[in-house]
Amino acid sequence: MPKEDYMKYWRVIRYWVQAKYKVSSPDLDMLFFLYSEKIFNKATFQEFEQCMSWDVPRFHRLLKEGWIHVWRKRTGKNATLYEVSYKGKSLIKTVYKKLSGQEIGESANINPLFRKDASYMDRRYRNMIVEMNKFIKQQRRLSQQ
Repeated sequence: MPKEDYMKYWRVIRYWVQAKYKVSSPDLDMLFFLYSEKIFNKATFQEFEQCMSWDVPRFHRLLKEGWIHVWRKRTGKNATLYEVSYKGKSLIKTVYKKLSGQEIGESANINPLFRKDASYMDRRYRNMIVEMNKFIKQQRRLSQQ
């Protein structure tokens, strides 16, 4: 098994993030890109957006929903600068933690996939989360021995 096997459960984690935080897969991709940019302008956003599905209101939606925010307002010839907000950074850090082996909660209070009214697909992913958590616990036990 590779030492750094972060992406094994990426699909499960991505589905969980989308359900928990109500963010689309392209928006999540955009947040990952912007997170590494630190400070960006709208042109940088639009440049990366060219390789994504067409979604005209994406920028304004991310701004309105608090995933990004204004870092510096436009002054004279200087463009408005933006950064990923605390909310967005928190989401990205959570994803990195899950990819690094932190378990996903299995309580309906904190995980919408475990609610009683979960859809068929939610229940399928819920089962994968249970299996993923078992795998993580097993790996942790093996590394302690």
